[in-house]
Amino acid sequence: MKITLNSLLKTAMLVTLGIVLPMAFHAFGWSGRVFLPMHIPVLLAGFLLGPLPGVIAGATTPLLSSVLTGMPPMAPMPIALQMSIELSAFGLLAGIFLNSLKLNIVLSLVLTLAGGRLALGLTTMALFPLLGLPAVPLTVIFGASLVTALPGLVLQIIAIPPIVLAMKKYNMLKHLGA
Repeated sequence: MKITLNSLLKTAMLVTLGIVLPMAFHAFGWSGRVFLPMHIPVLLAGFLLGPLPGVIAGATTPLLSSVLTGMPPMAPMPIALQMSIELSAFGLLAGIFLNSLKLNIVLSLVLTLAGGRLALGLTTMALFPLLGLPAVPLTVIFGASLVTALPGLVLQIIAIPPIVLAMKKYNMLKHLGA
């Protein structure tokens, strides 16, 4: 897939939103781990712009946010790196399921969320031994991240489909500078 300057600019806009949105959530005292605000723009990048812009947004948003705001942290546990891998999977899978495989938006979202959480679990399993931490079974990682983030997952399931459908129906991306 070829990436255009227009697509890159739209991706950059969503990366920026992915940095600002968590700051807004934190200003209201809402936890990023619970509500997952950074995930929303990355999912939108994958669904609306495709797999490659989704991967770019997913890989860069947590790392840039970490450098600019200190959230998510890189030390002592490299949460920004874990999230970069998880969100890259989100962006990739969102673009593939909706745009390449032409699945409906809800099924695409559910499969994307499961795949991204699996990527997070596998990344955590790989990083813990490298950091000298005790190994944790994938089921514990997956279960803990699922329970903690349940409000955010519900928010995504409620908010993402109507946003994507409206933006596609009314060709709103074109009006953003295409």
